[in-house]
Amino acid sequence: QVQVVESGGGLVQAGGSLRLSCTVSGLSFDDYAMGWFRQAPGKERERVACMRKIGVSTYSDSVKGRFTISRDNAKSSLYLQMSSLKPEDTAMYYCAARYLRCPVSSEEYNYWGQGTQVTVSS
Repeated sequence: QVQVVESGGGLVQAGGSLRLSCTVSGLSFDDYAMGWFRQAPGKERERVACMRKIGVSTYSDSVKGRFTISRDNAKSSLYLQMSSLKPEDTAMYYCAARYLRCPVSSEEYNYWGQGTQVTVSS
């Protein structure tokens, strides 16, 4: 049984930083592309960043230069370092796994966590 568990969310002031973590069990982590998604109330879920393998990552334009995705295959873990946070970054953040590739659409990801809330105050 695959389990995906996010942590690290919270309340932070604009301009601050947070680091999200995601731990995965029940699959061969090295074979999976791992993505971070977010969903704000009333909006569609959007892909924030994805890492197909160590050193190969992609970001949405809205977070490029502010967020950094990383992974530790030995720990089956994924991270998202978020800096220079803005109120518009407020959302539920989800970790998702997809075999090999990093598609943009959330529908193509196989496994999801329950999410961790990030709230950025102005």
